[in-house]
Amino acid sequence: MNATIYHNPACGTSRKVLAMIRAAGIEPVIVEYLNNPLNRDELAVLAARIGVPVRGLLRRRGTPYEELHLDDPTLTDDALLAAMLHHPILVERPIVVTPLGVRLCRPAEAVLEILPRAA
Repeated sequence: MNATIYHNPACGTSRKVLAMIRAAGIEPVIVEYLNNPLNRDELAVLAARIGVPVRGLLRRRGTPYEELHLDDPTLTDDALLAAMLHHPILVERPIVVTPLGVRLCRPAEAVLEILPRAA
């Protein structure tokens, strides 16, 4: 099975999800999105496939979320995407893509929904 994880190695949850994927016998493609930022279309598609609004991909803790006033409900998806493009740390993580679906893996156990079941 193919899998991709949008990963921040400094994040404990992201490391835990990566370990869970590997424990399932899968070596995923690892995209360290802070070093290789996603583009606008990739972010929008991931949000749509997860089934959350673009705002649902925003990380608040440890980011410039507050100082950028991203809690403003009048901000458009384009404005939120622009902020995430300019500050990739704003993208919540980890996001995992497999043939079984796409999940924002918070909590980490959400990844189990898109991994093959043990026989």
